[in-house]
Amino acid sequence: MMKQLFSSTLLGMIFLLLCASSISGQSLAPAQAPSGSTTTSGQSSPPAQAPSGSSSPSGPADVIAVLTKAGKFTTFIGLLKSSQVDSLINTQLKKPGNGFTVFAPTDSAFSNLKTGTLNSFTDEQKAALTKFHIIPSFLTIAQFQTVSNPVHTSASGDSVEFPLNVIGNGTQVNMTTGLVNTTVDSTAYSDGQLAVYEIPQVLLSQGILRPQAPAPAPLPPKPKKATPLSSQAPSTPTTVSVHSSGATGLPRYAPTVVSIGVAVLAAMSLSL
Repeated sequence: MMKQLFSSTLLGMIFLLLCASSISGQSLAPAQAPSGSTTTSGQSSPPAQAPSGSSSPSGPADVIAVLTKAGKFTTFIGLLKSSQVDSLINTQLKKPGNGFTVFAPTDSAFSNLKTGTLNSFTDEQKAALTKFHIIPSFLTIAQFQTVSNPVHTSASGDSVEFPLNVIGNGTQVNMTTGLVNTTVDSTAYSDGQLAVYEIPQVLLSQGILRPQAPAPAPLPPKPKKATPLSSQAPSTPTTVSVHSSGATGLPRYAPTVVSIGVAVLAAMSLSL
């Protein structure tokens, strides 16, 4: 009887221990789970973080990069660099509100010039040639229909030496400088701030071809003032005795000369 009671008690205790272990394991399970592993049903996972700088707007265009990408403006690129006009354009494009319109002659356009034309230009002429192809404002093809002529270029404000008239008619744009008549072939680039238009001829003007005026020759030195003759006379004046009658006295050696003359005359009379 005691043995059966002991067995029943032992079984009961084992059962209670098993129940307690099961309850303890269930209460600890949520605390051990990773904090981000459980997702609530019906909620979407958060979006991935965007890479740094991916949403920032792109910077201003680089005129050399634009022309290089086109692949047919090598000569014009060289002129922009040698005259440092490219740096001027890129610097101004970084400032809000500034814009440029560039008429870019192709390499074929430069090849069509008279042989040796470009090589005969001075650095000043090359700089003027480059700036003559640039308008310091952004113009679309449609705006050429209402632009005021002659157009002000970066070469000079003198419309006589650097005249450029641009006439738009729909999609057609005609240009004249008085020496060259050409058209815009296509739009190489346009972003609302920089416009690059391809043209088949180089724009020349009288201000570019006319030789530069030589620098004025220096003035000759002023001649030294002539010294008066009176100032060149010896410092010790020669005094001549003057009688009260106003006649000038004979020099001290005059009596000797007279004596010699008398002796000569006496000798001649004796010989006769």
